[in-house]
Amino acid sequence: MFLVGLTGGIASGKSAVAGRLVQHGAELVDADTIARGVVMPDTPTWHKIVQHFGSEVLDQSGFIDRPRLGAVVFGDPSKRALLNQLTHPPIVDEIASRLELLTAYDGVVVLDVPLLVEAGVDRGYDAVLVVATKPEAQLRRLRSERAMSEADARARIAAQAPLEEKLARATHVIWNEGSLEELERRTDEVAGELTALAREKAAREASGLPDD
Repeated sequence: MFLVGLTGGIASGKSAVAGRLVQHGAELVDADTIARGVVMPDTPTWHKIVQHFGSEVLDQSGFIDRPRLGAVVFGDPSKRALLNQLTHPPIVDEIASRLELLTAYDGVVVLDVPLLVEAGVDRGYDAVLVVATKPEAQLRRLRSERAMSEADARARIAAQAPLEEKLARATHVIWNEGSLEELERRTDEVAGELTALAREKAAREASGLPDD
């Protein structure tokens, strides 16, 4: 397995990059999808969230209303920290289970983790890919594409690690400041680089040579 940690700020285009990498044959483990799964109605984490934040964070069907919960926690660091304490352990356990199933895979495995830098968890990534977007572009996209108020959008951006910290961890960077076609073209280039690195690692392991 050649493990790639994929991260980027909110509204950076990370999901588009992940989807493009899958088209190139990568296996995807999506932390956000897992996060949605662990808070499904009547799960242990769902009960803990309702206990601490109240039934007002639920929609009419009993599911966690993510925008409503976000509005509660993103304006209060202590509440955001509490939510992380409730959700991170089951998310981490599920990620570990899925990666274990892919241990023998000799291709690229992309672990899409929005808070890779913030979580401070080193999973022994073979590469870290950052999708980079300047804050003003993030703000514009959040307001136009997700209909957020400027205050809410700025709070979401501020809740994540600065771009500089993400770039400091990166082995590969994709800047998303232009068109979708430009993003896809750059992703194709990086996909080729990662695939080549995965083949090199697989060849080393097959020959019994240690990693560099």
